[in-house]
Amino acid sequence: MKIKGKKVLVTGAGGFVGSHLVEALVKKGAQVTALVHYNSRNDWGMLEDVGKKVLGEVEVVAGDLRDSDCVRVAVLSQQVVFHLGALIGIPYSYVNPRDVVDTNLNGTLNVLSAACDSDVEKIVHTSTSEIYGTAQYVPMDENHPSHPQSPYAASKLGADLLALSFHRSFDLPVGVIRPFNIYGPRQSARAVIPSIIIQALVKGKISLGSVSPTRDLTYVQDSVSGFIAFAECDGTTGEVVNLGSSCEVSITQIVELVSKCLGKKIAIKRKKERIRPKKSEVDRLFSDSGKAKELFDWNPRIDLMRGINQTISWIEKNIERYKNGIYNI
Repeated sequence: MKIKGKKVLVTGAGGFVGSHLVEALVKKGAQVTALVHYNSRNDWGMLEDVGKKVLGEVEVVAGDLRDSDCVRVAVLSQQVVFHLGALIGIPYSYVNPRDVVDTNLNGTLNVLSAACDSDVEKIVHTSTSEIYGTAQYVPMDENHPSHPQSPYAASKLGADLLALSFHRSFDLPVGVIRPFNIYGPRQSARAVIPSIIIQALVKGKISLGSVSPTRDLTYVQDSVSGFIAFAECDGTTGEVVNLGSSCEVSITQIVELVSKCLGKKIAIKRKKERIRPKKSEVDRLFSDSGKAKELFDWNPRIDLMRGINQTISWIEKNIERYKNGIYNI
């Protein structure tokens, strides 16, 4: 299947990854509908950043994933659905687990149920590497045991299993894409790389939680190309596929890279409120993305230094958007 000319719905289109995906889909020639979370300001989030030319090609629908009627209308007559909509903050899931579970699990149920009553050709359900928990072996392939260590991770695993059950029970053409840590322009300060960059730019010193955990980081443009290739590949239906750089880096090393890119020393201060509960901290994530290479010939192209430089450049131009004086959960 080729995405060009297809009617495509993106849930979570106002988010970091969703906005980049909408932009890429329009450039690929898809007919895109973007589902964003309703607010009275008519604010479309990061989708506002794709530019008037791209937005002119997009139908924007405001609603809520938890509203089954809204989702049903959005899915109606679509050929491809990229389901990215979710509440993704791990610290937020400690504070409001019910909100996270309701959105991530019931929102996914609404998308899947609506798709069963339409002629959708492919659903790309977005998972997260957090469902694996701390690595029990590396690199981590799709057979790695699931061990969610936060309410957020548990809600996402539940949504993954629900998506796969709909494939097995109703022959729904859905596959699960499991990104490791995505970063890049437009990302919120909730994530570690923009948090480090923003604090370094404004203060020259940064507050962090644990600095020893390692992550597998993929630049957003590489991730988006993987999403589209996953959708176009017939062999991903009913499958789970990792999407990561297969490169491991610690939080301390990220700080060192940002320091090098900025040409300044960065002092680190550990803050208690930023430290996850001991049994909830994921200490190590390191992907095996060989299945993505095998199925749809995907490899990330942008290395970490280049990606961080590009992220710094965007944040420098948009620093006023960030509330640097608070801890973003």
